[in-house]
Amino acid sequence: MELAKIRSWSDEELKTQETQVADQLFRIRFQSKLGQNDGVKKIRELRKDIARIQTIARERALGIRSSEAVASAKSAPRAGRRATTSTRKGAR
Repeated sequence: MELAKIRSWSDEELKTQETQVADQLFRIRFQSKLGQNDGVKKIRELRKDIARIQTIARERALGIRSSEAVASAKSAPRAGRRATTSTRKGAR
């Protein structure tokens, strides 16, 4: 699914689409466990679609616009970065 298409949906449509995609994902996973390995690529796409839908729903819940989210993600420092060997104390 395209991101612009998902953003145009209402909150109710987001919920219904999320449940439909999750149901599709369940069915394809079930089929793959039965030995029908046709849906490996489809599983990956459905997981990404669910993540996109949940991300947009969360942005709306927090009141974040998409351009603000991208800008703040780029400008925010990364947490959990390790110091290099030259910046650690006691490094030779």
